[in-house]
Amino acid sequence: MSGYLGGYATLGLLLLAGAVVFIAAFTGNRLLGPRRPADRTTADDPKYDTYECGLDPVGGDWAQAQIRYYVYAYLYTLFAVESVFLFPWAVVYRAPGYGAAVIVEMAIFVAVLFLGILYAWRKNILRWT
Repeated sequence: MSGYLGGYATLGLLLLAGAVVFIAAFTGNRLLGPRRPADRTTADDPKYDTYECGLDPVGGDWAQAQIRYYVYAYLYTLFAVESVFLFPWAVVYRAPGYGAAVIVEMAIFVAVLFLGILYAWRKNILRWT
């Protein structure tokens, strides 16, 4: 499709196709899925028990996680996002039309990343024990 509204028509057709697939999946589930009356199951039915790798559950349902694991997850996310920005820049920085400004911008970006690593190192966040 070309023309002024061609892009919008393509987007509209894609949204319509997505809606049709969505409705077809839920309709197929409703028509083909098993049905069990609600009055045959009770709260002490074994199917409502917690499943833990084939063993009976041990302990309570609340467990405390240490904050350092969240810090590791945050640092991983931070550096993964940073690398997502570094790779495209590394591919196109030599293309014509890009000058020293692009290199300076990336140097500032990497410097901010380095400050984050330095901060984590100074706070002893990067130690496992």
